[in-house]
Amino acid sequence: MAEKKVSLPAKLINGGVAGLVGVTCVFPIDLAKTRLQNQQGARVYGGMLDCLAKTIKMEGYFGMYRGAAVNLTLVTPEKAIKLAANDVFRQKLSKDGKLALWGEILAGCGAGTCQVVVTTPMEMLKIQLQDAGRLAAQRTVTASASATGPTPSLVASRAAQTGTNARSQPSATRITLELLKTRGLRGLYKGAGATLMRDVPFSMIYFPLFANLNAVGRTEDRHSNPQERAPFLQSFVAGCTAGSVAAVAVTPLDVIKTRLQTLQKGEGEDSYRGIIDCVQRVLKREGPSAFLKGAACRALVIAPLFGIAQGVYFLGVGEHVLGLLG
Repeated sequence: MAEKKVSLPAKLINGGVAGLVGVTCVFPIDLAKTRLQNQQGARVYGGMLDCLAKTIKMEGYFGMYRGAAVNLTLVTPEKAIKLAANDVFRQKLSKDGKLALWGEILAGCGAGTCQVVVTTPMEMLKIQLQDAGRLAAQRTVTASASATGPTPSLVASRAAQTGTNARSQPSATRITLELLKTRGLRGLYKGAGATLMRDVPFSMIYFPLFANLNAVGRTEDRHSNPQERAPFLQSFVAGCTAGSVAAVAVTPLDVIKTRLQTLQKGEGEDSYRGIIDCVQRVLKREGPSAFLKGAACRALVIAPLFGIAQGVYFLGVGEHVLGLLG
């Protein structure tokens, strides 16, 4: 069966639509992931469900979507670049319609490298907005502990925290202007090395694994562009499986990236001079298990995100949109 060629504009539209739909569905879990990974001092959250429950109680339902506007704005070019770049690299590296495993890994490496241009500032801004609620909650717990003893109630201090949040709640615009003013463009790209260190291995694992899972049960043109011929359910499950495996595999690198990009630290929390310093301090203070913080959250975020992405590609949303426009 001949492979259908998909134009670059269609790939960009597919990637953008997939990113918007996916992020809208899983953003609250991503917020819990960020807060759990940054938790060093006072233990505010006991896990993902506890984090989400306390976020709703303290900040309301929309508190779970802090930073979503930044993500929804920038995830379109980010996901479009990642998925489209992988397809372009696969086509360039293919020989006679087939692609060896080394070519799949190299294509994933190229895709991960390209997306960092957008991913780094997006993650930088998103993390500050997501973590603001944790810092406010930690201050509430610390203040309550000092005033009432060793068993403070987080929910009991909701009114006090709401007043504090109203005065100090950050915005993406304010953070961007402050970073540009004090650190220049470099400020928005803080942690770029750590982001690259996370995204390149992720793509090197995800794309080859997806291609091979998506080709299970079929023998011809196994390494070309299998999502064109796979059934929808197989494409979706392959995306979810490959996404969750890759996400868990690079969680330690994601923890390092999150810690480095977080500008505001809570009471008693470490700041880091770089990747090596971060690794050393986390190992010394929290132990190896700290590098797996948020692993379950990452799997729950990335699995549907990439499952939806591959589903959008399978349905050919971009091609339909271009057909309507022209």
